[in-house]
Amino acid sequence: MSETGKWGLLGRIRAVPGKREEVIAHLLDSSRDVPGKLVYLISLEIDDPDAFWITEVWRDKAAYDACLAMPEVQQGLALTGPLIAAVEHRTETIPLGS
Repeated sequence: MSETGKWGLLGRIRAVPGKREEVIAHLLDSSRDVPGKLVYLISLEIDDPDAFWITEVWRDKAAYDACLAMPEVQQGLALTGPLIAAVEHRTETIPLGS
């Protein structure tokens, strides 16, 4: 655990060609009002029209794990799964500040 108790995740995702915006819309919709979520930032990759990055900061790892069990999040994952070509990068982090 970190000094701050916070837990983070960075990920690079590649959507099926032409589906990036649809994936992002599902992810943003299913992640609204999730307890313990402090930051959920999606950034478009300029040089790749199908890739994007997600930066997440959570109160702690337990809040992230609990989020994954929520019905809204499970539904969002089910909708996005077929639209994702690859999760190309996934790194757990210890957020220190902003």
